[in-house]
Amino acid sequence: MSAPATINGKEIFDLLRDDLVALEDEFGRDTVSSVGAITEIGEYLRAGGGKRIRPALLLLSSKLFNYQGRGAVRLGAVVEIIHTATLVHDDIIDEAKTRRGRPAANTQWGNSKCVLAGDWLYMQAFKMAVQERNFRILDTLIELTQMMVEGELLQMETLGKLITLEEHFDLIFRKTACLFSVCMRLGAILGGASPEQEGALGKYGHDLGMAFQIVDDVLDLTASEDILGKPVASDLREGKATMAVIHALERCTSEEREKIQTILQERAFNGVTHAHILQILERYGSVEAATTRAAQYAESARRAICTFPDSEIKRALLWAPEFVVAREK
Repeated sequence: MSAPATINGKEIFDLLRDDLVALEDEFGRDTVSSVGAITEIGEYLRAGGGKRIRPALLLLSSKLFNYQGRGAVRLGAVVEIIHTATLVHDDIIDEAKTRRGRPAANTQWGNSKCVLAGDWLYMQAFKMAVQERNFRILDTLIELTQMMVEGELLQMETLGKLITLEEHFDLIFRKTACLFSVCMRLGAILGGASPEQEGALGKYGHDLGMAFQIVDDVLDLTASEDILGKPVASDLREGKATMAVIHALERCTSEEREKIQTILQERAFNGVTHAHILQILERYGSVEAATTRAAQYAESARRAICTFPDSEIKRALLWAPEFVVAREK
């Protein structure tokens, strides 16, 4: 009997259980500082959980090449710390009140301390990465952080504006998909992959990250606050036009366009309700269009690794795009 094409979430967790436990320990140890506020903020952020999907991808990528060393756990903690630092800075920029169902760190410690804590986390991540003594890894991480900072700046410049789908995709590449891609490439570098193999895994990570962010943006519009752990339609309130909104704006009437534009510019639902926006999106099939695009990226991710030999690890990677598209939070 042939092996199943994919593997389920529990089986992936079982595959990575020991590594994920070690990664949490590494995260906990490496966010301790002699300055109490940094340790408190770091522990608060770590305890907030999260899916740990980025380090899991790095671990799976390295295991695809039977890598046995300690570096995958260390770099898994590195990418999660970098991700955490970006969330701290994002919440300050967006003036967010909640994150994952809890008060955002900046509401507890204030913006000034959280900016510096985020900076410290970035530097700590690089301090950990240096232990690998691998310039390719450092170069890759430097390019990543530059790309993410550029993405945040570009987004700030486009807040409240009607951007094109191409501009939006460039933003979500910089802010999300780039990190997914780098996680896969770091695992490949550790495992001694060929340039072609590293490229294929980078492509997988890119497409998976694009699907992840498009779904995230759809859920921001359609899910409930209880499920999201933050207010619904946060993106619109922050002046961000995501794919479903851009799709509708390209097709709607001038009156409907004005309603959406008012929310983006005023960053508030003044005289226009969330339900009104959902009706407009439904009228033009905009949520469905975004979901379809996410599914296309997910399928493209699966195709990117089709040449790798069959294994438990490959089946886990084939399942991840399915999980990303089907998730509800």
